[in-house]
Amino acid sequence: MAKSLKNPDRGIASMPAADPKVAPESWQIQSAKARFSEVFRRARTEGPQRITRQGKEGVVMVAEEQYARLVGKSHQPKSLVQFFRQSPLVGVDLDLQRDRNPGRDTDLT
Repeated sequence: MAKSLKNPDRGIASMPAADPKVAPESWQIQSAKARFSEVFRRARTEGPQRITRQGKEGVVMVAEEQYARLVGKSHQPKSLVQFFRQSPLVGVDLDLQRDRNPGRDTDLT
């Protein structure tokens, strides 16, 4: 029943995670379950970790800070009008009166 521990990286498709253009490291679901703490640690230190089932379906485990950045970008207002309506400055009384002084007199002759 017990799996052999001769090859501790069995079930992991190793890829460098430093380059953001490179796909995240990939784990088979069985290996990810058995080594959850390691997957968790690598997600925090090395970057996103992909978990697949039978090489098809998948999820990606990312550090909370990275998730917050991704979610934050998706919650930006859809239009300029929406941006101003959601502004923390809504309701602030601004004095928008302009000085009607035309400036200085000039002699063009």
